[in-house]
Order: sequence, then structure tokens, then C-alpha cells
Amino acid sequence: MTCGGWIGAVLAALVSLTGIPVAAQQAADAHSPEAGGAGALAISPGVAAALDAKADGRPVAARDWMLSVANPHAARAGARVLSSGGTAADAMVAVQAMLGLVEPQSSGLGGGAFLLWYDAQSGTLSTLDGRETAPMAATPRLFLGTDGTPLGFFEAVVGGLSVGTPGVPALMQAAHDRWGRLPWAGLFADAADLAERGFVVSPRLAGLVARDTDRLSVHPETAAYFLPGGAPLAAGDRLRNPAYARLLRVVARQGAGAVYSGPVAGDIVAAVRGAARPGLLSRRDLEIYKVKQRAPVCAPYRGHRVCGMGPPSSGGLTVAQTLRLLEGYDLAAMGPRSPRAWRLIGDASRLAFADRGLYMADSDFVPVPVKGLLAPDYIARRARLLTGEVALAEVAPGRPAFDHAGRRGPGETLTQPATSHISIVDSYGNALSMTSSIENAFGSRVMVRGMLLNNQLTDFSFRSHRDGRPIANAVAPGKRPRSSMAPTIVLRDGAPVLVLGSPGGSRIIGYVAQALIAHLDWGMNVQQAAAMGHLVNRFGAFDVERGTGAEALSGALTDLGYEVARRAMTSGLHMVAITPEGLRGGADPRREGVALGE
Repeated sequence: MTCGGWIGAVLAALVSLTGIPVAAQQAADAHSPEAGGAGALAISPGVAAALDAKADGRPVAARDWMLSVANPHAARAGARVLSSGGTAADAMVAVQAMLGLVEPQSSGLGGGAFLLWYDAQSGTLSTLDGRETAPMAATPRLFLGTDGTPLGFFEAVVGGLSVGTPGVPALMQAAHDRWGRLPWAGLFADAADLAERGFVVSPRLAGLVARDTDRLSVHPETAAYFLPGGAPLAAGDRLRNPAYARLLRVVARQGAGAVYSGPVAGDIVAAVRGAARPGLLSRRDLEIYKVKQRAPVCAPYRGHRVCGMGPPSSGGLTVAQTLRLLEGYDLAAMGPRSPRAWRLIGDASRLAFADRGLYMADSDFVPVPVKGLLAPDYIARRARLLTGEVALAEVAPGRPAFDHAGRRGPGETLTQPATSHISIVDSYGNALSMTSSIENAFGSRVMVRGMLLNNQLTDFSFRSHRDGRPIANAVAPGKRPRSSMAPTIVLRDGAPVLVLGSPGGSRIIGYVAQALIAHLDWGMNVQQAAAMGHLVNRFGAFDVERGTGAEALSGALTDLGYEVARRAMTSGLHMVAITPEGLRGGADPRREGVALGE
């Protein structure tokens, strides 16, 4: 079949798996942060077979290694590394370098990431925090106008003001230094070569450019790349990025440190400070940036141990709280079509989100009651709130035990996600789960050396206080903004059995929790769990994915007292299961992702 034929097959797969006509999906996504869509163009026999499996709702099967990532080009780059004896850390470097080229709106060297690593040799689980940091010159008034009121979201996003110190290059280096086997320099070759040759623009990337032309036109380098001759890129165009190829070759030769000092750092600072809305990033901010190794957040669930990223991510804690609140209920017996099950899941999520809004932030700057939020007595008290038969009339944060505490006010964060997730299990038994992001689609819209810079500072609360109380997620010099990214590894008897994560802003938490319940409670395989229609409740309204089987529950949820909002929900779940029969990979049909294994 021709490349165009495969594109049609992928589009047809979207309809069969989600029940959403593609044109309707694209129209619905016009107002979502990062629209979905198909268009996997890197067709090879392996990719073709994987797309067939995705279209049929079947997981990809393998014995030796498996990866599931957001784009076929990236999957092939990672697969070449794994088939050459590389580790999951080696493959991640190749995958992330490629994603920065073919999925520039979602993640790249100009963003940040969280990584979970299971080490087969030692049997230990580690996490690396590569989240961006606020400039040392940042003040609590960073996103306030001259009248003291918060800036509008895109008013704050577009330009240099929203740019934090990128963490992805340093995290790539840190992971490779700890767990890599293959030479660092060779891991960038595929992405650099493709950047020079050019790649075919997918319908998804073209659609995202088309809906963002006004903001992409603000900065000259960005406009020249995405709007050549003043017109947005079209699906099928060949897009070259020689500047990015040169950047990758510098990083390949000199290491990630080349981004944080010398000419590259100088160009980043100049771009940020010379942007339409100038930012505060300095060379010193880049020079002092450090990846932090942190303790994972783990909680028991159905005989497993679900492990995620702790603060400054809220993802691991909020997923863990949601699952712990549900453990006393037999969701398996209720099944995925049960309104009662979704009433429990929805209100458990609301309770967890209430705690998230009040307590969770960068624990290097504010006390976060990680132990208290997951303590059995606290979970039991909160779970008693779920014993009714209808939706909770209102939800408030609980009062967990603190190691040490301050009285905080609830914060509000405007999250517009551009994110990607990587799940890998290598032939040595190591497992990697990494979510990376530049925040909004196309980040700050500031481009330098072929890469887009993040707008992650808008993940801070724009206000520093509420009702006279400080907000935990307020901006401060060197602080890392709270994130919803939730890379997850599930262990059983100390060994990994499931690796997953998703993009999606604050809905990431619901996507990951739902996929875990679908797999662990309802017995769905990883492809079925990734494709399942979404029902997500964060703040009271139940978001129901339009055009999917989830809509059948809308009436029952309304009867239970919920406000129901039907909307497009562009997750990007990438899952790998480790089973007695071998490895199984699944990729979300809402995006271009694919699972490959051997």
C-alpha cells in the first residue's frame, strides 16, 4: 500500500476506534489546546504492522523490547537503538531528539520533562526531575499587569516572559550518564539527518499550524519556519530544519552542557530577552540548572504498586490518591459501563483535585504533605465521603498531616498542554516512563536554533496570594512550576508490569487513572485501554469525550447530579505491559503514536 493509502487507513482507524468522524474530530478540536489527528507518514513494514494492530484494537506483541511513542519517525529511531543493544535510556535520547523535530508543538530540547526508571539489575525505581525553573530575577508580579490584575493567558504566553530554563537536554544527559550503554554522539544521527533531508508534514501538524497562525507570526524565526512565504505549512509539504540539525550535532559532540553555556546559551537568552514580550532568563539561570533525582511516589492498588512522579509534579500524588480512594470498591464487578463506577471515579478524582489545588507545588520551596495525603487514616476519612448514591454536592480540600506546614490559599493555574509521552522496556528488563512538554502548543512561540522554547512559567499561579494567604504554586526565583505530568510505572512483586503516561494538561491525571483502572480492574489490554472513550472529572463538571461510547453515560451522570460537558479530549496514552507471555504495546488512536517491538 502507498504512503497515502496508509494515511487513509490511519484516518479510518480513528473512526473505528473512537467513533468520531475525522472531519468532526478536527472541528471539535479547534478549541482544544493541542488538537488530535492522524497522519503517520513514516511507513515501514514494522510501522505498518503496528498501525494495523492499532486500527484493530490489538496490542503489538514482542519478546525482547518494546516502545510506544508519539510519532512513527521517533518510534523507528528508538527501535534502531534498542535493536542495536541500547538501553531504554539510550532509546529515549534518540526518540526525544526526533520528537523535537517532527512534533515541535509538543516537546523538545526547549522544554522540560519528568522521568521514571526501573533498573532491572538493582531492582530499584528512580525518578529524574527535568522540570523548567523560573529565572532568578522573577518576582511574584511576573504575570500581573500594571494594574495588579493577572495577564490574559496568551498575553502571558507569547514571548519571552513565559520561558523557563529548559530541562530536557540536561535530563537526557543525566539519564544516559546513569543508564546508557551506547555512545552518546550516535544517538542524535537519525534526527539530525532527517532534519537536513526534511520530513513530510502530517495532517495533525498542519492543522495545528493553521489554527495558530496569528501567534506563530509574532517572532520572525518562528514565522519563517511554520509560515513560509506567509502561508501556513500544508499536509504533505516537506519541512527541513537545518538549524535544528546543526544544534543536534553540537549537542552530540559536546554534550547537553552546550545548551547551558557558550554560543547556544547566548542565543537562547538573546531570543528570550529580545522577544515581543521580553523575558527575564539569563545566562546564569542556564549555567546553574540542575536535574534533580527525587523519591518516587508509590501507592498500593489491587495487589500492585503504582509509582509516579512526586512534587513539583502533582501527577503521581493525584493519581495515587484517586486510586487509593477507590480501592475499597469492587470496580471490576461494576464494569466500565456502570454509572455507579463512574460516580465513584468522578468524585474520588474531585477530592484528589481539591487537595492538589491547595497543597501541591515545588516541595523545595513549600511544604507538601506527601506522606499525609496518602496516609491510610487520611485516605479512609476521605473515602467515607464517597459512600452516598449521588454526586457530592461540593468538594473541599482535606486536612492531611504535615511534617511541617503553612496555611495556604487555593491556586488557579491555566493549563493549555503541549506534551508528549514515551514508554520503553528494553531487552535488559529496564523500564522507562517519561513525559516531556513545552506547555502550550508551540510553547512561547519563540524559536531559536530550530527549537521552540517553552512557556512553562505560565504553569505557576498568576496570583501569589488569595484571601490573604500565600498560594503554594506561586512563582519564585529558581522554583519549578507545578505540573500534571504523570509518567507511571506499575510494579507487582517488585518488578514492572505496566509502563504508561499521557499528554493532556491537567486531564493527564484522569487519563492515566482511567487507563490504570481499565487495565487492572476491567481487564482491558493496553490498546483497548488507550483507545477507550474518556470520562474525566477534575473540578465538578464531568467531561465526557464527544463521539465515543462514553457519551452513553451522559444521561445517567446527569441524573446523579453532575453537570456533563461533552467535548473532544486529545489524550496521547502510550502503554507497555510486561506479561508472562511477553511484551504488549498500545498507542492512543487520537494521535500519531505507534508501538514497536521485537
